[in-house]
Amino acid sequence: MRIVALGDRDTQFLTHRELDAALALLPDADWVATDDPAARDLHGVDGVWLLPGTPYRDEATAFGAIRHCVATGTRFLGTCGGFQYACLALARDRAGLASAAHAESDPEAPDPVVEPLACTLYGETRTVTPVLGTKLAAICGTEPFEGFHWCGYGLSAQGARALQAAGVMVAATAPDAGVEAIELPDHPFFLATAFQPQVGVSETGSLPALVAAFAD
Repeated sequence: MRIVALGDRDTQFLTHRELDAALALLPDADWVATDDPAARDLHGVDGVWLLPGTPYRDEATAFGAIRHCVATGTRFLGTCGGFQYACLALARDRAGLASAAHAESDPEAPDPVVEPLACTLYGETRTVTPVLGTKLAAICGTEPFEGFHWCGYGLSAQGARALQAAGVMVAATAPDAGVEAIELPDHPFFLATAFQPQVGVSETGSLPALVAAFAD
């Protein structure tokens, strides 16, 4: 099994140090920077975890990885920035919003699909409520749980409606963050979350349920 952990590593961030701890528990899982040529060749890869840390140094590579996973059925997990870019890619490709924008990289966009949160969530937790009947609920349970965040952007309400109309499922919600997770019901494993499940692995020494299910 080979997992590409796609992102631009910066160990000054707690979330990236926690990613190091999680990846150490996964067989054959390695950080690959978005501007590394290896990130553009995903042949033979079993899973892609699109990591936090935006804007990516090469966002075209991030979009390419998402589209590869959608087209080939390759397992995909996106967290924080990975969630935001998955929402953008699906808005463009499935919902027909060709100009779907991210307010972080395109602050002048009139109606960004990924917009600034009303309340930034840097180093904060929020109560995440899974949606019954989703893959996320099957993995994490149906009871609300505390999710760690390090972000200032989320899926807009109009973006959420467009994605749902295109067959994308909202898998969880949370106060101040709105949509917390999305998934593709017609894909073997395509899940993206605004919360960062890996935070805490350095203390527990075990993988959270969502990451373990992705790698199973």
